[in-house]
Amino acid sequence: MEVTRKNFQALLPDVSDTINECDFLAIDGEFTGLHNGIRENAYDTARERYLKFQQGCPDFLLIQFGLCCFRYDDELKKNVAKTFNFYTFPRPFSRQAPDHRFLCQCSSMEFLITQGFDFNKLFREGIPYLSPADEQKLKEALGQKHQQFMYSSPAFTTPGGALESVKSPAVIPDEQKEFIESVIKKIENFVEKSQEPSLSLDPCSAFRRKLIYQTAKLRFQTGIHLETRTLDNRVRCIVISRVNGEEDMRKKEYARQQVERDELEAEVGFSKVIKMISKSGKLMVGHNMLLDLLHVIHQFSTPLPPDYDEFKTIVGCVFPKIIDTKLMASIHPFREHIMSSNLGDLQKILECSPFRKPEVVTAENFPSYDTQTEKLHEAGYDAYITGLSFIGLANYLGNFQDPRKLRVEPNSSLLEPFLNKIFVMRIADIPYINLTGPDLDPNRDYVFHVTFPAEWRLGDLQQLFSPFGMVNIAWIDDKSAFVGVLKKENVSVVMKTLSEGHAYKVTPYYEYMRRTTGQPQPRKRKHEEADIQLPAESIPRKTLNVEASPFVSRRSITPIPEEKEDEEGDAMTSTSAKEELGEPMKKKHKANNGTQEETKMDEGIGDKLFDEPTSW
Repeated sequence: MEVTRKNFQALLPDVSDTINECDFLAIDGEFTGLHNGIRENAYDTARERYLKFQQGCPDFLLIQFGLCCFRYDDELKKNVAKTFNFYTFPRPFSRQAPDHRFLCQCSSMEFLITQGFDFNKLFREGIPYLSPADEQKLKEALGQKHQQFMYSSPAFTTPGGALESVKSPAVIPDEQKEFIESVIKKIENFVEKSQEPSLSLDPCSAFRRKLIYQTAKLRFQTGIHLETRTLDNRVRCIVISRVNGEEDMRKKEYARQQVERDELEAEVGFSKVIKMISKSGKLMVGHNMLLDLLHVIHQFSTPLPPDYDEFKTIVGCVFPKIIDTKLMASIHPFREHIMSSNLGDLQKILECSPFRKPEVVTAENFPSYDTQTEKLHEAGYDAYITGLSFIGLANYLGNFQDPRKLRVEPNSSLLEPFLNKIFVMRIADIPYINLTGPDLDPNRDYVFHVTFPAEWRLGDLQQLFSPFGMVNIAWIDDKSAFVGVLKKENVSVVMKTLSEGHAYKVTPYYEYMRRTTGQPQPRKRKHEEADIQLPAESIPRKTLNVEASPFVSRRSITPIPEEKEDEEGDAMTSTSAKEELGEPMKKKHKANNGTQEETKMDEGIGDKLFDEPTSW
């Protein structure tokens, strides 16, 4: 359902009821841009990546927000979906309200145009919004203004009035005197001759309205009430009405104040929807949702803090339960069946074996999306597809239960390993941000910081490290990069061989970080300490290689790294990768009458697929 400024207030109760009744909700956002030139690096830490986004995210706007709420119907045995597609635009409604400035990234705008995005609708009918901080400031300013209700005029306050501040009447310039006198004559005719209940003056500037207020209040000290109203085209005019005594004046003034309070409440706008989602405590699902989360927090809740741990705390307070379907699709037990985790591809994959197509119907009076006719990058449709994908992924986990579950509920313990972990793009060894615990702390002994002349290119770095096999190069700027040596057995000889040349300098990753940030060397993990023998009973039943890949934990959800291509273009075998990673969850297949049947989880694991690690 498309929601704009025209129908937002009317639909708001339905949005609230839908959020409160649903089992879970899926979201998606569209933006005016994605990045402002800050370069991401494959060897960023989670903290560093957040700080880069924290600097760039506020420059852009979230201009369309998709919300799809899913509720399981026991009678239909299907999920019922209700989708809302909100256009959001922070139009200032007064001089005191914030007047936002934002950037547009040409590639993002062009992409949205090719997808049929209606920018005219956005700018004309976008739903306004105020952050809680801005809302509070404006309410306080309005409250101070209302303290002088007996004067009804914002032009000045007399000594001894409700406010301590004293303003003198503005001097009427010569060029405005004729205009003011003509207005006063209109008011006189209205008071003495007209039978109409009110008189609407022609729209005029704020300065002229101020002069009208002060002059009218001096000429007509009793008998009339002045009020400024905003018309549909957002121009303002003064409306004059008769009053009978002080009590009638007070009633009209209180009514005017209530209108102003209602206008301010309406300008809170879309932020109310975010408050509803937060207050509900429902599971919120997104796909590759880090940017969505950052924009929603910044625009509708609170500015993004420069402190990474504070950011995690804020997210936990605003959205206590989050799941990212891109992360789910990228790790066990899904990764071996999902070749592409892009949203459009993922939805199609989850309709085929070994998955089952989710049974979803659209609620009455809501638009029905046809997944065969894609509308990707309309926020509402993307939220709908994200919800379908989550249902498909969650239900697949029921295969590991005994007896098998056809439907896994959003509050199932099977989903706990994926809870509050947000997928991070393009970091070599940290696949996600952990919002409720410590982030993965990968071993980067195989990574080196290299400085070199600005004229060097990719081939020059590859040639420099060619004696050590394949490398992963992550550019920092034109004169430096991180280089990861993929053959770990060659790491120990890199510094002996290269160290420093006439045109370059090679520094181990941890030494570089210590010099530039003061970050200490990582402590050795217990299983890396020399001559330590673990008691037999303390050895995990699923033995992991102690030389495991950096983001592998003895008890974790463990992503498989992206397959690299060698110089001939052949993919590196996944067997070697699995040998390094270990198998955090065993999945065996056996032939049975021409079909493959998945065996259940190892005995003793119970309802949980994985145990959350106490430390990484």
